[in-house]
Amino acid sequence: YAMPGAAPAVLTRVKDAARWTPPACLHWPRSQFKLVLALAGSFHHDGDAASLLARFGAVSTMRGLAYWSVTEHAWRVLITDAAALAGPEAGRRRADFTAAEMKAGAELYFEQRDNRSSDQVVYRMRVLEAKAGRIVVETENVSPIRAFFVTLFPPGSLRAAYFLERRKPGTWAFYGLSSISEEASALAVTSVASHVNRAAALYRHFIGVAGDKDPPLAP
Repeated sequence: YAMPGAAPAVLTRVKDAARWTPPACLHWPRSQFKLVLALAGSFHHDGDAASLLARFGAVSTMRGLAYWSVTEHAWRVLITDAAALAGPEAGRRRADFTAAEMKAGAELYFEQRDNRSSDQVVYRMRVLEAKAGRIVVETENVSPIRAFFVTLFPPGSLRAAYFLERRKPGTWAFYGLSSISEEASALAVTSVASHVNRAAALYRHFIGVAGDKDPPLAP
């Protein structure tokens, strides 16, 4: 784990990703993978776990989230639209999820559109743990992710899990794990650097740091 204030440590696996086995605690399907990405950092936070969970539940606040585009060599908006949903069907928008809804075992849905996808994409979010000193949240795409009429990610092929744990008073550790399964298009992994910068943008969002003036993780 990187120290608070430092850039998170990042590890990617591409050539040997097919041999990677997901941790049993996630209950992810035993599939082969095209890309696995891990990101580990730590941050200062004087609040409790509920306030961190609230950041995951506040789906609408992800609109306008910035990331470093390796294609354009500039900071760009990553998520152009985001909203909580009343169910797995797209378009059934509702207010952000409340703290009471973000409890262990909860299964929630939201839709999101980023700067590369052609349509809104529905995601499932599961709260696996919601303890005083540890939370675990995972997401996966429920609907396909398409760009220019090409399906880059079939349903369930893009997964992520976030582990946040209090290490000492006022300091938390963050571990993010994301994967692209073999069902995804080969076009989905042409730029590993892009996936690193997208993961970094989500990391900054969940720990409550703007970061769009810092050097990119993958220039």
